[in-house]
Amino acid sequence: MILKILTHISRVLVGLLFIYSGFVKLIDPIGSQYKFQEYFSEDVLNMEFLIPYTLPFAILLIIIELVLGVMLLVGYKPKLTVWSLCSLNLIFLFLTWYSYVYNKVTDCGCFGDAVKLTPKETFYKNVIFMVFIIILILGLKHIKPLISNKIGAIKTYATVFISLFITYYVLHHLPIIDFRAYSVGTDIVKAMEYTEDGEIGPIHDFEIGTENGDQLEEMISKDKAMLILITTLEKANKEGLIEISKTATKAKLKGYSIYILTSDIMMADVIYDNNTKKLDAFKSKYNLPYTFGSCDEKAIKTAIRANPGIITVEKGVIAGKWNWTDTDDVTLK
Repeated sequence: MILKILTHISRVLVGLLFIYSGFVKLIDPIGSQYKFQEYFSEDVLNMEFLIPYTLPFAILLIIIELVLGVMLLVGYKPKLTVWSLCSLNLIFLFLTWYSYVYNKVTDCGCFGDAVKLTPKETFYKNVIFMVFIIILILGLKHIKPLISNKIGAIKTYATVFISLFITYYVLHHLPIIDFRAYSVGTDIVKAMEYTEDGEIGPIHDFEIGTENGDQLEEMISKDKAMLILITTLEKANKEGLIEISKTATKAKLKGYSIYILTSDIMMADVIYDNNTKKLDAFKSKYNLPYTFGSCDEKAIKTAIRANPGIITVEKGVIAGKWNWTDTDDVTLK
């Protein structure tokens, strides 16, 4: 009787946790991709040969996590579900243990950007949930379909279909819910301030570095500014650069000050060697005769999940964000 009660409690807790964890990552799979790139880097697991496959790997893992949570709650194929959850949690347990012991990845991304946990907190969270999963293994016979196997199957396949649709949508646009520091409505100045306990603000390493110094303060003071963010010029979508150029032209006519941020090494040549040949050629090719500035690559990737992407800022407050695929929807005042 006690095992049956514990099994049902564990079923609900584990099922809901995996659904929540899967969902907050599903709406931003690129964030998980970046996290796996960090894990597979030379300084961490030294598995760089896997880096080109991190996006499909992240998507697969996210959907499996979400679907297993649903399967557990509806009681569909309980044996397969519970043992799969056990295997998945063992992977998470290893990664979080590695982060905790070696302090290599300070945020495992288990809950995307929705909930931030320290490596220690994340590791012990997985230890606790492994206890619940062991209870599920011991109480397998008590996990029955809520209604029927047929309904369980329908809900499981519906979850897969909906997950794939959401993934497609957010990859071609932007995350449905933005949990990051650069969400619409954020006051950049306030977000860069230190907290009362001395912690660094949620926005940091953000700058518009030029040969004339950091132009961030100037940008924040503008009534209307447009930031065009490009992680690296080489990897930027070429069609996207053309579309963004058209939008930037419209914005300029409406009085927007336009700044282009990139982490490209080309900016180092401009700032430190005063070599503008590559930059001038790029500006001419894509009709982007605006202020270019260097910015930390991680900051750019955090600010927007697009390459290139657009952020509009009004008096220091983020007013809008768009993937280059949505340039027709950019709101200009």
